[in-house]
Amino acid sequence: MVLNYLWAAFFLIAFCIALFKLIFFQDVEIFQKLVASTFDNAKTGFEISLGLTGVMTLWLGLMKVGERGGIIALFAKAVGPFFNRLFPEIPRNHPVFGSILMNFSANMLGLDNAATPLGLKAMKEMQELNPEKETASNAQIMFLVLNASGLTIIPISIMVFRAQMGAADPSDIFIPILLATFFSTLAGLVSVALYQRINLFDKVVLAYLGTLILLIGALIYYFSTISQEQIGTISTVASNVILFTIIVSFIGLALIRKVNVYEAFIEGAKEGFSVAITIIPYLIAILVAVGVFRVSGALDLIVNGLGQLFALMGMNTDFVPALPVAFMKPLSGSGARGLMVEAMQTYGADSFVARVASTIQGSTETTFYILAVYFGSVGIRKTRYALVCGLIADLFGVIAAITLAYLFFH
Repeated sequence: MVLNYLWAAFFLIAFCIALFKLIFFQDVEIFQKLVASTFDNAKTGFEISLGLTGVMTLWLGLMKVGERGGIIALFAKAVGPFFNRLFPEIPRNHPVFGSILMNFSANMLGLDNAATPLGLKAMKEMQELNPEKETASNAQIMFLVLNASGLTIIPISIMVFRAQMGAADPSDIFIPILLATFFSTLAGLVSVALYQRINLFDKVVLAYLGTLILLIGALIYYFSTISQEQIGTISTVASNVILFTIIVSFIGLALIRKVNVYEAFIEGAKEGFSVAITIIPYLIAILVAVGVFRVSGALDLIVNGLGQLFALMGMNTDFVPALPVAFMKPLSGSGARGLMVEAMQTYGADSFVARVASTIQGSTETTFYILAVYFGSVGIRKTRYALVCGLIADLFGVIAAITLAYLFFH
């Protein structure tokens, strides 16, 4: 219901602002820009879905091989005690736990192309357990919010952009991003747990979370002691070695267990095309709405208004020029990326604004995109409190990003 009103609001607000500009500022091109935006973003949505088809076909095929070979079940057992408490509706040792773990792992390593089909696979498996097919289950909401919080260990793409824009030390935003995305994930987890009355003080939950915190702390310490070039090399090599090792492990174990890996792959791969086609209308709906909202100037009005409000409150407003990235990130990943690069071009790659924008870009994921793609892939129309919790995670991530940027760079 929230997404329904919000989607309609994007169009209505864009229309009102455009009409105001036409009447009072004689901006005769504004409606032409809005209409062009609808066509451009509809095309973009289709192209994204088309681009996902090949990747999803590959990974859903590999997941079927892993499922037949039993390695998914092994992953499920490894995280079973923790996930059984976060996803109490899912039967113990269900194969979906393996898919969830692999999706989270791919996201943490920055492997977006692998994470999306793995996440869609997990959503489909959870949908089979969902008694109300058009309404998001508690398990699906927990999974989606944790996915949308964007926990990433190595933000390699942002460091690459900073290097291309001439930053003296492109990796200086590494630790702030890692901390910000951790706070975002923690906020998403707590918000959903409150809705679902999940006990986060359970000994098993605390043990798993404590181990994760120690691992992240160790990585932060290690990466803080090496150069940006070494970080880039290690992250690129490690990510791809881990990814290909997973593929080989799937195939190897399946062969050991006498599985016909080719037929299993083909069976799973057939699902990829149908899933990609299913998400097209949901994705286009979100991208078109976001596009007209941005082109109308509504986003700029919000940012400028907040800047004046912060100034009246006596707050330092040096971060305000980076806020467009914060508002765009939940709506469009590519749009936020463009605004981040724009901030680097305007203020300099090593400026405070550029560093704030980079930290915000890495702190969360594109919540609306994930809602549209993941829920759309299984035909869910009633998202319940998923959007609210996803935006709470985004808010905490942005606040943490700005705070950490002041701590590290101001």
